Amino acid sequence: MQALKLELKTKIIDALNLEDINIEDINDDDSLFGDGLGLDSIDALELIVMLDKDYGIKLVDPKEGKNIFQSIETMATYISANRTK
Repeated sequence: MQALKLELKTKIIDALNLEDINIEDINDDDSLFGDGLGLDSIDALELIVMLDKDYGIKLVDPKEGKNIFQSIETMATYISANRTK
């Protein structure tokens, strides 16, 4: 699971062009939106695309995405349980 968390941090930084943030700056339990990493709704769309492309997970319910994208920890847990790739 630790490898997946590291992979997610790297992919988020690359996909969202977070040039001022390093992997070490993101804690597993940090909020990805709001006061945490500060992502917005456009970033959420990018994360949805990443889940589909990289892990074969299709999100259809926006409320589901809100729960999944709380933190790196919640994303990794969901991906581990639902990935098809």
